Amino acid sequence: MGIAFAAPPPTDPYAAQRRAMVEQIRKTARVAAPIDDRVLAAMARVPRHAFVPPAQSTEAYDNRPLSIGYGQTISQPYIVALMTALADPKPSDRVLEIGTGSGYQAAVLAQLAGHVHSIEIIEPLAAQASQRLRTYRNVRTRVGDGYYGWKEAAPFDAIVVTAAADSVPPPLVAQLKPGGRMVIPVGTSFFTQSLLLVTKDARGRVRTQSILPVRFVPLTGQH
Repeated sequence: MGIAFAAPPPTDPYAAQRRAMVEQIRKTARVAAPIDDRVLAAMARVPRHAFVPPAQSTEAYDNRPLSIGYGQTISQPYIVALMTALADPKPSDRVLEIGTGSGYQAAVLAQLAGHVHSIEIIEPLAAQASQRLRTYRNVRTRVGDGYYGWKEAAPFDAIVVTAAADSVPPPLVAQLKPGGRMVIPVGTSFFTQSLLLVTKDARGRVRTQSILPVRFVPLTGQH
């Protein structure tokens, strides 16, 4: 079962901003791809301000990406919600995230999935995210090249990739369970990327669906 996290206390100074962010996601979803209520509830529980540099805490609930250093970003809240909705994690699911970054996407996934495994290639970011995620008992993190996945923990019910690859990495397809779903941005530059939903049926056949154009930092590593 997924771990339940308590709602923010009434004195939370960011509560109103977080509610406004969720409402903005809901409005965006009406004209783009839909977001289900489970995901919106998860977004409402996770303190995004705790996953951005302190100097940007006042901007934490803006519906836009923010820099987290090392050439990386924390994704736009709507995109985090959309990728979570497309992955469709269930309470018993094992989920792999490629690109821990700030740890925010992992924290959202942890609200809905049974186990989240997250890989980050940039060691200082991985260390920061591990510290932020220490209270999320169903999240494991490690430093590594996400292109190759997390073979020891596979197979996964869902895989979420938060950096753009030139093509869908075969090791990740191999680690996806039959019936599983992978969400990944694919493209060679900021201007030619598409968010893909990759599904594997019970017989192992893979299908790919393009959802919408996106802009992500590139997937790095030796591959």
